[in-house]
Amino acid sequence: MAEQLTPTTVFKCLADHTRVRTMMLITREGELCVCELTCALNESQPKVSRHLAQLRGCGLLSDRRQGQWVYYRLHPHLPDWVHQVLTTVLESNKHWLSPDARRLDEMGDRPERALACCES
Repeated sequence: MAEQLTPTTVFKCLADHTRVRTMMLITREGELCVCELTCALNESQPKVSRHLAQLRGCGLLSDRRQGQWVYYRLHPHLPDWVHQVLTTVLESNKHWLSPDARRLDEMGDRPERALACCES
């Protein structure tokens, strides 16, 4: 799916405030679990999961399961131009993403806290 991405597909997938913030955080971090995104975005788990499913369906994200937790990262077969767009948008809009990044950074020892938040 990621190999068939067109500009129209990519920009339609990103045409939502929650989805573009999610993509920026994952681009920044490399990989995040649902509970980290829920904390960073300050949104409910069902809403975050719904948007993650849409991004995965578009071919922008892939996931991996580790025990009961699911981690999301950029699809490994994303075209270079998509990586360039995401990186450029992230680098040029750090101030816009800063509240979300701050909440994520304030999680502290994220691997332990992330696991704990996913258990609740």
